[in-house]
Amino acid sequence: MTRSLLTDAFDHHVWATFTILDACAALTEEQLATTVPGTYGSLIDTVRHLVGADRWYLFTVTRGAVTQIEEGGMDIAALRAAMEPAADSWHGVLASNPDPDEDFVLQRDDGTASHATWGVRLAQVVHHGTDHRSQICTTLTGLGIEPPPIDLWDWAFANGKHWDG
Repeated sequence: MTRSLLTDAFDHHVWATFTILDACAALTEEQLATTVPGTYGSLIDTVRHLVGADRWYLFTVTRGAVTQIEEGGMDIAALRAAMEPAADSWHGVLASNPDPDEDFVLQRDDGTASHATWGVRLAQVVHHGTDHRSQICTTLTGLGIEPPPIDLWDWAFANGKHWDG
C-alpha cells in the first residue's frame, strides 16, 4: 500500500505537538500563565488552542467521527490524552486519499457555508500547528527555558527518515 505524500508532514505535526505537551508538563501554573506579545495568549491558552483546533479539524474532515473537545479548562495531561487519537485519525483521513482539488464544504451552525479544497484544509492543519508551536517555543525562551527540538529534521532523524553519511 502506498502511503500518502502528506503522511510524514502529519506524523511530524502530531509528534511535535506531543513533544511540546511533554515540555510543558513540568511547568508551574505561573509559567503556564505567561504571555508574550505577538503570541496567541498565555502559554496554557496557546497549548489548549493548539490541541483543541487539531481536534476541531479532525471533527470537521471526518464529518464528526472524531469528537470535538472543550479544551478551555483542560490541563496538560488532559490535553495530551485528547491528542492521543490524532496520529491514527490523520492516517485514516490521508488513507481515504481525498482529491486535493475537491471542494470540501463546511456547513456552519448559523446556516452559512465555508468552501475550501481538501488540499487547502489539510495544509491549514499543518500550518496552524507549526505557527502555534513556534509561539509556545517563543514563550518558553522568554521564560529562560530551552524549547524542545521540534524541527522537521529532528523528527526525521528520530524516525530514521534522514541520516548523515
